[in-house]
Amino acid sequence: MKGTIIPYLTFYGEGKEAAEFYTSLLGLERVRMQKYSDANFPHPAEAADYLIHCHLKKGDFQIMLADSADKPPENSKHVVTLLIDCESEEEAKRLYDGLREEGKVLMELQDMFWGAKYGKVKDKFGFTWDLNFEKDS
Repeated sequence: MKGTIIPYLTFYGEGKEAAEFYTSLLGLERVRMQKYSDANFPHPAEAADYLIHCHLKKGDFQIMLADSADKPPENSKHVVTLLIDCESEEEAKRLYDGLREEGKVLMELQDMFWGAKYGKVKDKFGFTWDLNFEKDS
């Protein structure tokens, strides 16, 4: 695994506002920001201006965030996901397989439009993990 676990905050239409707030308040720089309309990824029309991904950083401090095109979970407005930046495709597969045992696959481990192998799993304790391996790095 590379680096540390990065918190990935999920919003429901407030992602751009949150990114601006955190950037200003914490003095973060935008590493990457992309809207659903910028990506080759299916989404409802009303989510076109939502953030599909935003990476903010200052030194070793990092957060990532996105808007979900889905409705918020009941009794929860925001969700935190833990992202592991994997060192290899094999590591991503090993972690994916281990986390999905007694857990729930939210997105199959697959090649994504940003050039990574990516999957999302809710583990048996209810925590959601994003597994990402950047193939170009």
